[in-house]
Amino acid sequence: MNQPALRISKLTVKSTLEPGAPAIVSEIGFDLRKGEILALVGESGCGKTKTAEAIMGLLPASHWQVTAGAIELNGTDCSDLPPASLRKLRGNEISMIFQEPLTALDPVFSCGHQVSSVLRRHLGSARNEARDRTIKMLQQVGFADPERIFRSYPHQLSGGMRQRVMIAMAMSCRPAVLIADEPTTALDVTTQAQVLDQLTKLGREYGTAILLITHDLGVVAQYADRVMVMLDGVIVETAEVENLFKQPQHPCTRQLLSYTTGAVA
Repeated sequence: MNQPALRISKLTVKSTLEPGAPAIVSEIGFDLRKGEILALVGESGCGKTKTAEAIMGLLPASHWQVTAGAIELNGTDCSDLPPASLRKLRGNEISMIFQEPLTALDPVFSCGHQVSSVLRRHLGSARNEARDRTIKMLQQVGFADPERIFRSYPHQLSGGMRQRVMIAMAMSCRPAVLIADEPTTALDVTTQAQVLDQLTKLGREYGTAILLITHDLGVVAQYADRVMVMLDGVIVETAEVENLFKQPQHPCTRQLLSYTTGAVA
């Protein structure tokens, strides 16, 4: 069997402020196959984002810590890597798109500077080469005038345009794994579809495995290959998307489906 792009084993995340509190993520495990889109769904507060932050090594240490489990990226255990090694992986082998791009992008620098900086840092690209590749990436995510976007600052762009810049940044080094945490929640339906179309198109082109975090099963039905359902920090159901919609097994899944279809399956 082919080695997964990402393997999570018994991952547990607990609060450092409330040591006796239940784990926000409790012994979850899954494989993310190369080139697939695996959705992680659940109600707000169920632990989806903390799962993503734990995988990326972005948990704020003052509030949360990984207390157990293993995180393997292309067969390499990343669980105990020092911060410097994690920084080399982030943005290169594994990337993340955040829910609100306005807070994820730096307001002080132009969009082009921020994307090209990733290429220069991780691939050692010269300034002119990084600029050319950035403009090409901006074109690939759907900008008709990529040079103008290169010069623009985040506050000068709409939410959908900022999210496209985030996709360009996250995919610029062709990562093995991309985590997309509610990437279209703040966008209107039309823009949401455009952004997800661009994201999945690049994922297929680059062979990137995508962990798509969402509460919207409509998005899951259209874009994902498999889906995991999370409840109170535990994955309670995993299935192929078609099977999940036809034969949901867990009450939580049926409840989520009722929000989407208007009827409990």
